[in-house]
Amino acid sequence: MRRQVQGRVHQRSKASGEKLTCGPAQLDRMLTQARRSTPWLAEGASVPQQQVIRAFSTARAKALKDVKDRLPVRRRAGMPRWKTKRDARLSLNYTRRGFRLKGGRLHLAGDIVLTVVWSRHLPAEPSSVRVYQDTLGHWYASFVVPAQREPLPATGRVLGVDWGVKEIATTTSDAHDLPHPGHGRKAAQRLARYQRMMARRRRKGQAQSKGYRTAQARAAKLHKKITRQREDTARKWAKRVVRDHDAVAVEDFRPKFLARTTMAPKAADAAIGATKKALVGMARERGRIVHLVHPAQTTMECASCGARTKHALPLSERTYACTVCGAVSPRDKNSARVMLVRAGLNPDGAEGVRPSGPLVQVAA
Repeated sequence: MRRQVQGRVHQRSKASGEKLTCGPAQLDRMLTQARRSTPWLAEGASVPQQQVIRAFSTARAKALKDVKDRLPVRRRAGMPRWKTKRDARLSLNYTRRGFRLKGGRLHLAGDIVLTVVWSRHLPAEPSSVRVYQDTLGHWYASFVVPAQREPLPATGRVLGVDWGVKEIATTTSDAHDLPHPGHGRKAAQRLARYQRMMARRRRKGQAQSKGYRTAQARAAKLHKKITRQREDTARKWAKRVVRDHDAVAVEDFRPKFLARTTMAPKAADAAIGATKKALVGMARERGRIVHLVHPAQTTMECASCGARTKHALPLSERTYACTVCGAVSPRDKNSARVMLVRAGLNPDGAEGVRPSGPLVQVAA
């Protein structure tokens, strides 16, 4: 299948150079002809093969649209590239006509029957499923089902969230701050040991030895454990925040730039992006309101009077002192309250900057 898809990609690239059309429908017809003449390709189900063509066409269309819109190169999706078996994990996508659930088992097209260990009950009938393999060689089935919202009772409280590295999340409520758990730091010595084992047992130009594969599997297993620990910490914190507040003003922080700074290792271990994703996703599932606030100059603005400093504050300065109203507060706490002000919510004690109208919500 991989070689055949590469051939289709070549046909698409060739057509692009000759200004010819070669869309998904034409690729489907070419796939049908290839299945008739290629026995090993016809042995597999046609549904996942067609989904590969759909995914390729979607990715290519997005890349061409970015070029047409003249987006900066760093923001473009990029053209789809060939992936070797060594560099890519196996995955198959099945639409509704390519699978069914019967007796707790997953039946896939091509007379494939899988016994599944269910992590949870499906809330509705799935529309598609993706069967994929992770870095440890374990197989998973990911179902797509309609999203169901389960609203929580109103609490009358709001919360502002400011992201950081020393503390992953600093909020307007001391009880909801999220300290840095340091999961990656705690496992750093073991991970370095496995990586040294891999380096010693790797031989250039030769097949991977059994010892190398063993060390590689141990390193992958440890990486998987760290990832799950980060996800578990983020989801537990997000659940507590969403349960206790009606609305959350979140800094729309994108931590990608931290990878080019000296804080890269600690920022990567903090997993700010995963924590933000967990908070926003859980809030929408529970019917809560999420305000994404632009992070520009939030550390330079006073939450009490709205005055802004004339110069950027260095990272070593952790206390914000307003020269206009004289308010003094921890820098991150002030930024968290600025999130509420910019979202139009009511931070407790922010006199003079409250929005017009009745003040119903009060900060926790």
